[in-house]
Amino acid sequence: MKIYDVIVVGAGIAGVSSAYFLKQRGLDVLVVDRAGVASMGGSFAAGAFVSPKIGKGSKLQSLTNEAFEFAKNFYIEHFPEYFKQTGVIRIPKDENDAKQFQKYEEFNKSKREWVNQEQLEDIGIKKSFNSFLFNEAGVCDAPNLCKAFLEDIDYQQFEVKNLVYKKKVWVIGEYRAKKVVLATGYENRFFDMRYMGVKGTWGSRGDYETSLDLDVSMHKKISISANIDGIIKIGATHEKEADICMTCSGKPLKPLFDLASDMVDTSDFRLKETFCGMRAGSKDYFPLLGSVISVNEMLERYPKLPKGQRLTEEPKKIKNLYVCNGVGGRGFVFAPMMGKMLADNIVDGKEIDKRVNPDRLFLKWCRKSKDLESYR
Repeated sequence: MKIYDVIVVGAGIAGVSSAYFLKQRGLDVLVVDRAGVASMGGSFAAGAFVSPKIGKGSKLQSLTNEAFEFAKNFYIEHFPEYFKQTGVIRIPKDENDAKQFQKYEEFNKSKREWVNQEQLEDIGIKKSFNSFLFNEAGVCDAPNLCKAFLEDIDYQQFEVKNLVYKKKVWVIGEYRAKKVVLATGYENRFFDMRYMGVKGTWGSRGDYETSLDLDVSMHKKISISANIDGIIKIGATHEKEADICMTCSGKPLKPLFDLASDMVDTSDFRLKETFCGMRAGSKDYFPLLGSVISVNEMLERYPKLPKGQRLTEEPKKIKNLYVCNGVGGRGFVFAPMMGKMLADNIVDGKEIDKRVNPDRLFLKWCRKSKDLESYR
């Protein structure tokens, strides 16, 4: 029976990016997903904007903007047909937010320019404030881009029910691999990874047919894409950890559409299709990339960790198991850089950036989590 170098579980943007860069490094890769490529979850519902993060110079902003530069250049070089550089305008939400934009200016190194209210009105944007225009930003064709990542990679639609490691090989149903990468989004049914704190947030999007001449994308509470081939996307992130998507309530995307109507002329918009999926984010909003800690083994070795006991060694890991997760609402920004970083780690042993290494969350989880109150 064939033994792959790596099996990637999950065919959203995090999974296909991991698979792509592992394949580029010469590994034999199989991707499996129970539903199909980008056919559910965050990648399914994504507006797939690729733009910088604004703010006052936080570590998350710095990482996001590094990832933006990497993703933008990567898409232009390798998948230009699925990435449209429409430019993205970031519009303040209100007058107080507009004042903050003045403070953000010195912390934003990505190429951008100010556009004033008059200029925004000239291109059909209503009720706005002086805003940032990122000309190099744009929008991806999410499902087709994910499929293009896998063009030369083995893929099977298959529901993984369990993973077993024996004789130095991972067994997943009828498939075998030396290593496994979990890119399963907000769902985890296989190992104790509670310390990573993955949370789900509903994202909804509507694709509207329209003749509106809108050649730039924008974000103000919600995202509105440029008109690409007669379609404008309207989308946003909604309730955290909702059991079911309640966004529509019999009126498809009405709250989002009402907000969009305050921004642009939606008089001839005709709803073509509605999308809804759960996006996965971490506790601190940084991605999760790297090896997986063997939680049970660590708590057996260090039973007083929940009481503040210090580690005298690196956390014990589950052998040949990796995770690429928690990319949240910026999946199409983060995923390419995360995929390359993971491939460099697996092939060359290059250290994972501490900002995204899940180990950062383990000790805090041990000491703070209600899950471990019985240990205290």
